[in-house]
Amino acid sequence: MNRRLAILSALLLTACFDAGQFVWAEDYVAKVSGTSPQGYVIGPGDVISVRVYSQEAMSAHGKVRPDGKLSIPFLNDVEVAGYTPAALGAQLQTRLKEFIHLPVVTVSLDEPKQAYFSLLGEVKGTGQFPIDPNGTTVLQAIALGGGLNDFAHKDRIFVTRPGNPQVRIRFDYAKLAKGEDKAAQFKLQTGDVIVVN
Repeated sequence: MNRRLAILSALLLTACFDAGQFVWAEDYVAKVSGTSPQGYVIGPGDVISVRVYSQEAMSAHGKVRPDGKLSIPFLNDVEVAGYTPAALGAQLQTRLKEFIHLPVVTVSLDEPKQAYFSLLGEVKGTGQFPIDPNGTTVLQAIALGGGLNDFAHKDRIFVTRPGNPQVRIRFDYAKLAKGEDKAAQFKLQTGDVIVVN
């Protein structure tokens, strides 16, 4: 009797499932993260070098702190997050004119921050996983978690993407496995959370 009640409860929960607001992966228009028309945008966790030509004592190298700043000689803590390397170099050149005549500043990205996604729900292994530098698809992410378990609904795979507004993108496993449409080519971004219902 308890087994029947458990099965009936599970069926009722499935029938009452409310996917909430979402957009199907085929209809989702992605905003590019970490880049701008001018190039890569520096963010917390990136390792950068600031080189001042013929002024080694004014040069700096380090990881951008969570507050988006980097300590640079003579300028102290400088906001570097949100700039492209070229734009940051131009800004630093202007600020260093106070100390040297015609400074030449080069900013380079030595090591981009490691990007991660989270995997939750009806998969064999949940957790946080690194995103491959060449991109990780939803199908690859599910494979990293050991695949779907026996309770997974193959058409109820969601990626929650942070932002303002936050967006939920829905996937169908059969379409992902075929690899033929836009959903199969969808690339994860840092902070994405995959939930398999």
